[in-house]
Amino acid sequence: MSTELAIETTGLVKVFGDNRAVDGIDLAVPKGTVYGVLGPNGAGKTTAVRMLATLLRPDGGSARVFGKDVVKDADAVRSRVSLTGQYASVDEDLTGTENLVLLARLLGHSRPAARNRAEQLLDGFGLSEAAGRQVKNYSGGMRRRIDIAASILNTPDLLFLDEPTTGLDPRSRNQVWDIVRAVVAHGTTVLLTTQYLDEADQLASRIAVIDQGKVIAEGTKGELKASVGAGTVHLRLRDADQRAEAQKVLAIALNAEVQLDADPVALTARVDGQSTEQGAAEHAGRALAELARCGITVDNFSLGQPSLDEVFLALTDKKGVAA
Repeated sequence: MSTELAIETTGLVKVFGDNRAVDGIDLAVPKGTVYGVLGPNGAGKTTAVRMLATLLRPDGGSARVFGKDVVKDADAVRSRVSLTGQYASVDEDLTGTENLVLLARLLGHSRPAARNRAEQLLDGFGLSEAAGRQVKNYSGGMRRRIDIAASILNTPDLLFLDEPTTGLDPRSRNQVWDIVRAVVAHGTTVLLTTQYLDEADQLASRIAVIDQGKVIAEGTKGELKASVGAGTVHLRLRDADQRAEAQKVLAIALNAEVQLDADPVALTARVDGQSTEQGAAEHAGRALAELARCGITVDNFSLGQPSLDEVFLALTDKKGVAA
């Protein structure tokens, strides 16, 4: 991973009336990576992206893209970035080919070069068979693919993807994920905003968790997971009638809150964040022994890292905010 930064912000602020949509964000995004910005609706993700893409002027702090200030050197920044927003920006009355050729011509390509580039992207994104159809007749996944294709007609050094898979079915989401991986493999840095924790888990090498305009945690997936627990214990009991007793026993043995899962025989508990992985395994072993001593039969047991869902809930709980 390169140590050169594609994005660097210090105390970035944007205010709309009484609302501090972005409230002092510090980011350092390594070049050539996928950097995830994770948070709920209204967290400030899109506002931060719009400032970095020079579409909004910051009210405080500073931001640099490849060393260029987003305010003082806005033209230089724009020449190296591309943005795919939450909603398709292509013309729905034009065909896929017509959209890409039009945009390529606006970017300075000759007519033959524009058509060649359009055909190349349509083929690469699996849209060749739909190239002659109007975009308004595309599925949601196809619209997102044509929109991303439009963003990389001229391969950008930095691509902003603002919640690119919102509303897509699982197959379409996987197709977009494959496109993101391919773009990064060709050297483009991607800043990905999302409210889907599994999306950040799948794609991002580092993640910033944003809530109420602030970065509340930042790091690799492993670092974020380790920050809230060395492991998560999952249990399935043989007898559902023993679950209430098992919850009490586990809570004492693990010194942790034990959650009752939707499955009537299942329980989940997070091991203390100060524990090492080995320590977590030892805690879990003692807990199993205590359950056996109390006559509670465990049919299935697993110990793994917390999910990003658990990380996010834990982090926002620490702030006293509902996720």
